[in-house]
Amino acid sequence: MNARRLDGWAVSWSWAAAGFLGVISLTAYPANRLAPDIHTEYVKIPSGRDTITAFLAYPERKDPAPAVVVIHEIFGMSDFIRQTAEQLAKDGFVAIAPDLLSRRGGTPASGDSARKLIAQLDTDTLTKDLDATVAYVKRLKAVRPDRVGVIGFCWGGGQSFRYATNNPSLRAFVVCYGPGPEAMAIARIRAKGLGVYAENDARIDAGLAEVDAAVRTYHKDYRYSIYPAVGHGFLRTREKPEVADSAWGHVIRFFRETLER
Repeated sequence: MNARRLDGWAVSWSWAAAGFLGVISLTAYPANRLAPDIHTEYVKIPSGRDTITAFLAYPERKDPAPAVVVIHEIFGMSDFIRQTAEQLAKDGFVAIAPDLLSRRGGTPASGDSARKLIAQLDTDTLTKDLDATVAYVKRLKAVRPDRVGVIGFCWGGGQSFRYATNNPSLRAFVVCYGPGPEAMAIARIRAKGLGVYAENDARIDAGLAEVDAAVRTYHKDYRYSIYPAVGHGFLRTREKPEVADSAWGHVIRFFRETLER
């Protein structure tokens, strides 16, 4: 893994990266007052014999848009996740955020209760529900069905990485401070990936060496940046707004490079 210091930012990337993707400073997240109008709604998605609920956000654009699936944190569906979907729509993408606790009655009001329920979820069922979400969004007339990506945060970041090992149709995936899958699973990834990590997050960062080794071994395109002086969940907590804004700009540039072109 190569690493440099650039304008005070600690930036790392894998050898498989197709050129340097620098950290840029934008103020688009979480609010962009100059963005065009967006449209949001809740939808029901069949998944096997069950139905999952998802929050859907559309941009205003004349042509079909790429789509991004948003995977929530261990807290389940939250205002932060809905705001993230809305911001992705403002940035030009159709965004859909499934409530992966739908089979358990939906995200409860208590964060502790949500964490306990998520700990009980079966990974095969999660894959089935994410597959159903991707299939649903691909059928929307406003979506380019061959341009679908996924982003996840914390627990959802790990699920984004894991799902990329299971769905070869994805074009891009973003992991926001989530753990990586087992090394051999990385061999199945076809999408390009981007990782967003925090300097003060030793629990997650401890696994990056193993991820990087697998990326090298299997010749995958997974780039990542480690943002300084922030901790786990910094995009939600915005403990340093300028760092969160720069990280979000990095994410949007990546999605535009992989999904728009």
